[in-house]
Amino acid sequence: MEERLHVLLCEDDENLGMLLREYLQAKGFAADLFSDGESGYKAFLKGKYDLCVLDVMMPKKDGFTLAQEIRAINSEVPIVFLTAKTLKEDILEGFKIGADDYITKPFSMEELVFRIEAILRRVKGKKGKEVNMYKIGQFTFDTQKQVLSIGEKVTKLTTKESELLSLLCAHVNEILERNFALKTIWIDDNYFNARSMDVYITKLRKHLKDDPSIEIINIHGKGYKLIAPEMEVKIK
Repeated sequence: MEERLHVLLCEDDENLGMLLREYLQAKGFAADLFSDGESGYKAFLKGKYDLCVLDVMMPKKDGFTLAQEIRAINSEVPIVFLTAKTLKEDILEGFKIGADDYITKPFSMEELVFRIEAILRRVKGKKGKEVNMYKIGQFTFDTQKQVLSIGEKVTKLTTKESELLSLLCAHVNEILERNFALKTIWIDDNYFNARSMDVYITKLRKHLKDDPSIEIINIHGKGYKLIAPEMEVKIK
């Protein structure tokens, strides 16, 4: 029997939290519910979780702070934010921290499970691939370890950064269409996901600035292009 995937669920609304936990369990997940960020953090330290679903507004420790602390421990575990906030700034803040998705209340439980399953499929698919190593100019990019290195400088990428850089490398010196990238990585090409991708493009530019021959340029109305004088691909 396949082991159930373990979800860390942090929601301070007791009724909603219990409903979410019961629904996730009915869908085959193992779900641990906590009503504040502090208890959620302690649980994450002790347990092994495949995904985190975090409410943003919680007592003792808010969801953004909790996510940052979780990311400091595990940069790869997927994180989904739940919130009543609809301000663009708050949603972008969530993606800057490294969220894999962001769902505003009210939402349907079916939608939440759909998004969780989509994220887990991407993670499972990435792990199931053969090891790919890109040589981008002076950089080496290990897509499996999600590591970008140049000389002695090693940068650990987030899952989203790694997925986006992988797409750019696969289309090096060609246009990576914006909608294609959004639907491949974020599933949905809505406004907030598009803004999130812009944030990650900015992060990748900073990571790649040590080699001036490499550039990610905007192609107005179409997408992005990774400019690199040299590109080698190694598949193991």
